[in-house]
Amino acid sequence: MKKLLKKLHAHFYRYSVAVFFFTFWPFLYFFSRKPERYPQMNFFRKVCGFCSSAISGIFYNFIYEQPIDWKQTYIICSNHTSNLDISSMSLLVKNNFCFIGKEELLKNPVTKLFFQTVDIPVNRDSKMSSFRAFKSAAERLQQGMSMVIFPEGKIPDDYPPQLHDFKNGPFRLAIEHKIPIIPVTSLNTWQMLWDTGLEKGSKPGICHIYVHRPINTDNLTVADADHLRDEVYRIINTKFENYAN
Repeated sequence: MKKLLKKLHAHFYRYSVAVFFFTFWPFLYFFSRKPERYPQMNFFRKVCGFCSSAISGIFYNFIYEQPIDWKQTYIICSNHTSNLDISSMSLLVKNNFCFIGKEELLKNPVTKLFFQTVDIPVNRDSKMSSFRAFKSAAERLQQGMSMVIFPEGKIPDDYPPQLHDFKNGPFRLAIEHKIPIIPVTSLNTWQMLWDTGLEKGSKPGICHIYVHRPINTDNLTVADADHLRDEVYRIINTKFENYAN
C-alpha cells in the first residue's frame, strides 16, 4: 500500500508540473520572445516550480554557509539526484539565470520552451555541440546571467545515490571568465523524489539544500581547472555523505 501511495504521489506531482506550466504558458511564452524579458520568464519559472511542489506537499529549505551577494554573477554547481533539483535551483538563484542541460530536454513539453530560449542544451557526445553550448554560456555570463550546471551531467542510476565524477567544462568556464562558483549540496531531494519518481514514487516533505560559500576564481588559471573541479567535488561530497550518515 505504501509503495502504491508513493507511485500515486509521483504521478500527482508530474501532473501538477504540467498543469501549472500550461496555466502560466501565455506569460512564459510572451516573456520568452525577447532576451530582455528573460528575468520575467524566470520569475514565472520560479512560480511554476514552487506551486507544483507546494501543492504536492514538497517544500525547500535553503541553508547558507554565508550570505550570498546576488548582485554578482555566479556559476552554481550542484549534485543531481532528483527532478526536484530543477525547482530548487530555480528558487535558490535570486538574479537572472539559465541552466545548461542535456539536449533531450528539448523533447520534453515542459522544458522545451526554456531550452529553446533562455537555457542552453548540449549533446555531451558531440564536441561541436559542447563547443556551441559553452560559447553560448560565455555570452550569457558576460551579460550578467548566473548559470546553473549539474557537473555530473545527469542523474546517476545508483540508488541510494552517490556522487559521480564531475565534467571539467564548468570549472574551465568559471576560470576563463573569472566567475565565482557556488557549490550546492542537495541533501535529500532524492528521498522525496528520486530521479523522475516513476520507479520509486515520491512523498511530501522538506528538501534541505545546503549552499556553500562562493569560491573565487580571480587568481586561478586554466591549469587550475582540475584542482577546482576536485575541490568542488570534495565540498559537495563531504556534505552529502555526512548528511546521509
